[in-house]
Amino acid sequence: MSLKAVVLGCGTYLPERVLTNDDLAKRVDTSDKWIRERTGIRERHIAAEGEFTSDLAVAASRNALEMAGFSPSDIDLVVVATTTPDLTFPATAAIVQAKLGIENGAAFDIQAVCSGFIYALSTVEKFLTSGQHKRALLIGAETFSRILDWEDRATCVLFGDGAGAFVMEAQKEAQAQGRGVIASYLRSDGRLVDLLYVDGGVSTTKTAGHVRMQGNRVFREAVVRISEAMETVARQAGVSANDIDWFVPHQANERIIQGVVKKLDLRPDQVISTIAGQGNTSAASIPLAYCAGVNDGRIKPGDLVMLEAMGGGLTWGAALLRA
Repeated sequence: MSLKAVVLGCGTYLPERVLTNDDLAKRVDTSDKWIRERTGIRERHIAAEGEFTSDLAVAASRNALEMAGFSPSDIDLVVVATTTPDLTFPATAAIVQAKLGIENGAAFDIQAVCSGFIYALSTVEKFLTSGQHKRALLIGAETFSRILDWEDRATCVLFGDGAGAFVMEAQKEAQAQGRGVIASYLRSDGRLVDLLYVDGGVSTTKTAGHVRMQGNRVFREAVVRISEAMETVARQAGVSANDIDWFVPHQANERIIQGVVKKLDLRPDQVISTIAGQGNTSAASIPLAYCAGVNDGRIKPGDLVMLEAMGGGLTWGAALLRA
């Protein structure tokens, strides 16, 4: 029996507090114009004191479950993609599982920084299509503001907090009717660690550390490697750029997104971008953007959607699914 991993619902959550470019200009040597011209970002959301990654994940998950028409008891797998867990252990997914009252199945985290949601999507797809699990909550959630150096204008202007979630189900091919994850492609190159990393950790400094980045080099690597991943996935699936209805990229930088669009000869109206109002929310950015497209009616059942991301590691990847 052949199974497909189908997305049945999605949900999002953004913290209430909004931090604008003008707000940042009061803290570091920057301006709204400087940030917008280089990144496309106008503002971002920041988690409140006492508001944790698991809280964001739970709120997004409840919205996804409502859209899908399921309750927490229907879920037997919880996977959270995050770089900013509540605790060193247990996994934030286990905390989310408990907060939602899920008593079945398994829960674990995946850490691939901004590529985390693509890595987690590929992993969940394997669990569902193997028949090991029936229904999953796939979550990207971050409180990236907690690992920013607010004196470093090269990084503090880029990131925000948020969460997005998918409810995914294993369905027989006849039931899925072509919907579900079609192909995915994951890669990493540890030789490029110094391009984007955090200068702390449990085993090294015993602190959380702060984000450090070589922005120009990350930009160059991103356009090349993201394009490669998308081309590979399309080739695996036997589709062309013209077949893709929507391109949902990781929301890292508007210039990176446009660079990929140009390199692959995509149309600007194929792109779903939320970066202006959310900034880079790392592993949360793809589900946040995907859900924005679903909620405003752009992404419809049966549409072919390409997802991609690149993050620290360096890690990168892409996935193709039919909504």
